[in-house]
Amino acid sequence: MPIPTLLRSGGRSVAARRWVGGLGVLLVVALLAGLVARLAGGGHHSSPAPVPTASASPSSTPDFSVSAPATGPAETQHVPVPPHTSDPVVFAKAFAAALWSYDTRTTSQQQEIVGLDSWLTPERAYADPAAIAAQIPDPVLWSRMRDNGQHAVGKVAEGHLPQAFSAAVAQDPTQLTIAYVYAVTVTGTQSIIWNGGGRGAQPQAVTLAVQCRPGHDCALASIAQTVYP
Repeated sequence: MPIPTLLRSGGRSVAARRWVGGLGVLLVVALLAGLVARLAGGGHHSSPAPVPTASASPSSTPDFSVSAPATGPAETQHVPVPPHTSDPVVFAKAFAAALWSYDTRTTSQQQEIVGLDSWLTPERAYADPAAIAAQIPDPVLWSRMRDNGQHAVGKVAEGHLPQAFSAAVAQDPTQLTIAYVYAVTVTGTQSIIWNGGGRGAQPQAVTLAVQCRPGHDCALASIAQTVYP
């Protein structure tokens, strides 16, 4: 989760630089088939799943924007809940907006992590909570941000399936049916505000691993270290 320059030291915090392997490399298309098969224990589904295309354009999905929570007792604040959708792009856009929005004045660091963890798939073999934790400033830094009244609002511009991912699945659709995990890249902006009238904005981009099994709502699997075009 990006933070203003005045609270940054040498770039991202140590926590934000911690990228976990495992499901994160699901998004490396060259390793998709082998890694998913290993994590799934060799299981597979027989019917091929088409790569969704209708939601890949910015105009076909809602323009997600999440406002920072209103000021109030910390225990009443919540991270936005996952949407009920079977579209990986719609889900990814909603999660990115939630990830880029926060309010340290009303939400603790642990509440932020717990709230975002609620977006994870219940399938433990594919859920990667460490990838979420790596995006959140550590408790000390979060406390400094809170002292400074820092909060942010994320706004999504567009979301799409990376070309390499779509091409790989089109070549062998059966690989997708092992775990039904889609790579989705989301871009947007994050507006940050802090005490004393300070404010700034910066572009954002993230590639997510989103699991959308047939007949179930989508859920987050992991967050990739690399943004895939």
